[in-house]
Amino acid sequence: MQLTLDLAGRPALGREDFLVAPCNETAVAWIDRWPDWPGAVLCLTGPAGAGKTHLAKVWQAASGAEEVTAETLLAEGFNPLEGAACRYCEDVDRGLDAAADPGALERALLHLFNATRERGGQLLLTAAAPPARWPLELPDLRSRLGTVQTAALKEPDDLLLQALLVKLFADRQLQPAPEVLNYLVARMERSFDFARHLVEAIDRTSLRAKRPVTLPLAREALELLLTERYAREGEAER
Repeated sequence: MQLTLDLAGRPALGREDFLVAPCNETAVAWIDRWPDWPGAVLCLTGPAGAGKTHLAKVWQAASGAEEVTAETLLAEGFNPLEGAACRYCEDVDRGLDAAADPGALERALLHLFNATRERGGQLLLTAAAPPARWPLELPDLRSRLGTVQTAALKEPDDLLLQALLVKLFADRQLQPAPEVLNYLVARMERSFDFARHLVEAIDRTSLRAKRPVTLPLAREALELLLTERYAREGEAER
């Protein structure tokens, strides 16, 4: 099995698109291990773009899982004891932060957790941080989530970062020279999310200037992207 990452543009969500590396192999192994999980719930954690959504989709294809969102859980008439026995819910910690009524969402999550166990089903959660760091007020939910198996997807090393750039460029029908990739890997922010934005910026610059993706063009796009990011961070600090 290979692991891919959450990609912009034309994402491929099949198992064959995955790139396995030390930073994500534990999470991949847990998805591969299904349905032989030690408990009813697995939580995948990691930064934006690390591959959580892709793994959730792979698991959905294997398990027939139904996606539930905060809106689903809070919808009138939603019954966690009905429907698919396997479900997945993404960005749970972000949903709790953004909820107009966090207490209602916590109670809905607790009902979903209990219903999953009662039905002998399984539940996949994704989040940036592990459950112990979620902003929870409901003791019963905090207690139950304390028993959940977690698997972290981490930021990429050099080899995976370069492979990711190759994949992101290929999704846009671009094939930059190795010197371009080496230059970017050595100077870019080391995150999946930044890699995605960088390739978008390079593609945009190439189309606007009607120039191929050369080292000077990649340098120009990277410098512009970093300048814009530093400016935004400076504004946020004021």
